[in-house]
Amino acid sequence: MGNTGSILDTEPQRDVHALARRSPSVTLAEYERQPDMKRLRAYRLARVQDELRKHDYAGGFFCDPSNVRYATGTRNMSVWTSHVPARYCFVPAQGKTILFEFRSSQHLANGIETVGECRPFIGWYYMTTGTRQMEKAKAFAATVAAVVREHGGGKNHRVAFDRLDPLGLDLVRAEGIDVFEGEEVMQHARSVKSEDEIAGMTHSLAVCDAGIARMRAALRPGLTENELWALLHETNISHGGECIETRLFASGGRTNPWFQECSDRVIRPGDLVAFDTDMIGPMGFCCDISRTFFTEPGKPNADQRQMYALAVEQIQHNLGLIKAGVGFREITEESFVLPEPFHANRYANVMHGVGLADEWPVIVNRSDWEARGYDGVLEEGMVFSVESYVGATGGSDGIKLEECALVTRDGYQLLSTFPYEERLLG
Repeated sequence: MGNTGSILDTEPQRDVHALARRSPSVTLAEYERQPDMKRLRAYRLARVQDELRKHDYAGGFFCDPSNVRYATGTRNMSVWTSHVPARYCFVPAQGKTILFEFRSSQHLANGIETVGECRPFIGWYYMTTGTRQMEKAKAFAATVAAVVREHGGGKNHRVAFDRLDPLGLDLVRAEGIDVFEGEEVMQHARSVKSEDEIAGMTHSLAVCDAGIARMRAALRPGLTENELWALLHETNISHGGECIETRLFASGGRTNPWFQECSDRVIRPGDLVAFDTDMIGPMGFCCDISRTFFTEPGKPNADQRQMYALAVEQIQHNLGLIKAGVGFREITEESFVLPEPFHANRYANVMHGVGLADEWPVIVNRSDWEARGYDGVLEEGMVFSVESYVGATGGSDGIKLEECALVTRDGYQLLSTFPYEERLLG
């Protein structure tokens, strides 16, 4: 056949194809407050290093996927590596991080300016090492010691670890390393969000709202809980989100007590449908909000309306306690106390931090202070999920509500926007 003159035959076009295959993902340019990811990464690394220096640590080894993401700006198989320690990082008190990445995945750190070096990880979990576990664990410990000597100037052997199994702990200590609690470092570092993080969180919450709206629009008798719950998962994934950490979704009599996992129960007219999103959305931001719907046809009964009103009152009261400079204990002592029939089934806390996951601090109910309370101070830039569960002991229904709020100098700014259920508000 003769030359068709197709541009597909030209060398420049093949270059265009190669470029297209490597084109970056869509940015958030259409949003007014889009996060500057380079600035976000620099802020996070500085927060971690400030905490390390505060404790006089030479650095920290971090394995939890959320901590690795926060410190380095990288992610890789976050759910899998939450139970298989196949990647970790070292954050020195000064300088760039060292990422120990899963084999064949080191290219994921390309272009990430907070990562100074990427090395293959040394895995010593039993699944892959079997009878060679001790050999690999010793290699890991030797690497830890070498890195610490390099970044501690040969003098500072104080190192924070967020996770270290017994075998690794013994071997690392045998190398002369002083091991300290790393989760304290990371939780305090992660607690105060930058403007870029807030911009990312609001985008992720918008995706969550879209998923909730799809569930609300689709709610009808005959659907199963799983069918309705799947709509939030689909919306999250289709908008660049990652996963949902729990299956807290219940209908009808399964709404009391709380903490029921989603099932194949068929939703019926008059049922309450309650859920907690626990959604890890775009850019890894956690959207932890809750709503309770009423299933038409029909009207909510008096008990359902009363419980819903109590839950709204509890949320609004406790939101009003939020302000930079207020102490955790002060919030606990002034927090809303549910009437006696609902007190035993109260939610486990008044509010908790949220960012890349549920985070420090946790502020407890008044009656739980002696058993679980600890003090601290709210700082501007913290973000909290404010909780309520109202369900009488032995009752047939329960209400779950939860809002996400940013701590400001003068109070709070509500970040979650999905409206309350008008039918249940009466």
